[in-house]
Amino acid sequence: EYLEAENHFTREATAHTAALQRAIFDEIKRRTQETDLSVPAQRGRYWYATRTVEGLPYRIWVRREGAPDGPEQVMLDENAEAEGHGYLQTANVTVSPDDRIVAYSLDTTGSERYLTRFRVVGGEDLPDEIPDTYYGSAWAADSEHFFYTVVKDDGTMRPWQVWRHRLGVDPAAAVLVYQEDDDRFYLDLQRSRSGDYVLITAESAVTSEVRFIPTADPSAPPVPILPRVHGVLYDADHRLGDFWVVTDDGAPDGKLLRFPVAGGTAVEVVPHVAGTKLGRVEAFAGHVIVWGRRAGLPAALVVADEGEPAWLEMDEEVYELAPAANLEFDTSQLRYRFESPVTPASIYDHDVVSGERTLLKRTPVLGGYDPSHYVARRVWAEARDGALVPVSVVRHRDTAIDGSAPLLVYAYGAYEASVPAGFSIPRLSVLDRGVVYAIAHVRGGGEMGRDWYEKGKLGHKTNTFTDLIDAVAQLTAAGFGDPHRVAIRGASAGGLTVGVALTMDPGRFRAVVAEVPFVDVVNTMLDAGLPLTIIEWEEWGNPNDPEQYGWLAGYSPYENVPDAPLPAILATAGLNDPRVQYWEPAKWVAKLRTAGKGDRAILLKTEMGAGHFARSSRYETWEDEAFVLAFILDQLGVGD
Repeated sequence: EYLEAENHFTREATAHTAALQRAIFDEIKRRTQETDLSVPAQRGRYWYATRTVEGLPYRIWVRREGAPDGPEQVMLDENAEAEGHGYLQTANVTVSPDDRIVAYSLDTTGSERYLTRFRVVGGEDLPDEIPDTYYGSAWAADSEHFFYTVVKDDGTMRPWQVWRHRLGVDPAAAVLVYQEDDDRFYLDLQRSRSGDYVLITAESAVTSEVRFIPTADPSAPPVPILPRVHGVLYDADHRLGDFWVVTDDGAPDGKLLRFPVAGGTAVEVVPHVAGTKLGRVEAFAGHVIVWGRRAGLPAALVVADEGEPAWLEMDEEVYELAPAANLEFDTSQLRYRFESPVTPASIYDHDVVSGERTLLKRTPVLGGYDPSHYVARRVWAEARDGALVPVSVVRHRDTAIDGSAPLLVYAYGAYEASVPAGFSIPRLSVLDRGVVYAIAHVRGGGEMGRDWYEKGKLGHKTNTFTDLIDAVAQLTAAGFGDPHRVAIRGASAGGLTVGVALTMDPGRFRAVVAEVPFVDVVNTMLDAGLPLTIIEWEEWGNPNDPEQYGWLAGYSPYENVPDAPLPAILATAGLNDPRVQYWEPAKWVAKLRTAGKGDRAILLKTEMGAGHFARSSRYETWEDEAFVLAFILDQLGVGD
């Protein structure tokens, strides 16, 4: 009832932006090719893809036999699965090695507790149903045994067990394969690219361990590739008798090693280079790809059997680079996705032997989009301690850099996660109205390597917040924005970043959008029964330790409402959110209203049938984004 009343209040307070919301929604819709097909990816004799249909809110998973234009089989229609539900997310969509069965997991509440089912491709579901599963699954080689993770039923939502189910047998008779009893660790599960092993990863914020099971012997016990060592993280894949491992053991930004599966001495393939981050490893029959970051930008390192390791070269100043669907093991092609603030998502094949690059598809942007009308660049902001913070900036070419434009800055800064500088159709509605958009890649993220992350966590966490404040100050000083018309936006841990920034320097911002924000830091970190709390003591600090309590209490937005006029604030929440409980933003908004000063709007918008990732259908997503952008534009004095 309280949340519904808040929603009513927010609707009333933003009713005057209804026309602007509708205009932005219509712009997003007009620019989107609603009926579309992803680039088909080959696995064996089938080509797999997803497609969308105008008027339908969800994807359809399909495959074609023999060729990309062969006869189509529908594997999973999310629109049909969503009938009768207000929310739908799918996960773990995996086809058995014999191509006959598709496993898929459904979440219909936003709680991230999934129901896993099995379907004969082109036919009916099998009676097997497994509740309370989580992300991560793998088939054994026999296409009969299926591995999956489950969450602990104690409120923490911790994936702590891996089970093995045999098709046709009551799921209640599934066999426990591995159990992780250390509450700091979460489990993940995948199949090696070679298909020879199931890989079980146990990972905390600072430590990981990968165990393997031969897919040809699904009842074998899981064996560690490397022993668990506190403070050492590693990622692994398999090819041709070796495990290829990226580890930070003695190498903060990572090094690539090769271990014989049968045992023996490791060989260092790529040494550690400070500031060049090596992360995820993907092994193919004839080469290995290491995804990482170089010079603060995403990068891919090709390690072929012949020649020296070589980085893929991109030709834009600011961009995002990520793996696409690479389903074949024995191939010389690397498929990747490239995009930038001005270039829509583009799928390429790169031949690691010849070096030839082929553009397969660029996401259409309808309505006459011309990338030459927009300018993207990277600038550097000097933090108060001298650190140089990379900032990705994009604007319409006609927007002057003379200090007169409204400025919207996005930030995150946690978990060593890097904010992608990618393309956004909704963002065009902001740029076309003369707003400059920037991403401040603040410390706590992973943009500049491990040290960049370490300097933005635990006792160094305030660097994250001051980096954002300093970046905004220097952007406006350099003419990228009007200092009186600045909005900041962040989600989840990024909601904390913008929440603390407004606490520390409320007069610098005209508006703040904090989506599902982690703002009640002390109380959440004191409650070990909540999801994420224990594992995140290594990220934020443990308030049971007096010194670390002081860190958290010193910046937690709920504990530190400023004694000054506040900017306009929009906070969002999800009733079923297991990551940031809805009461965090609700309590924060209530306290801001009672303890804060000023007369600007302080609003809370709660999705009553969704979780951390908001509403699920693409049309609802567009509506939600139009609402947020209209709020920002209205506060910055920008309309149609």
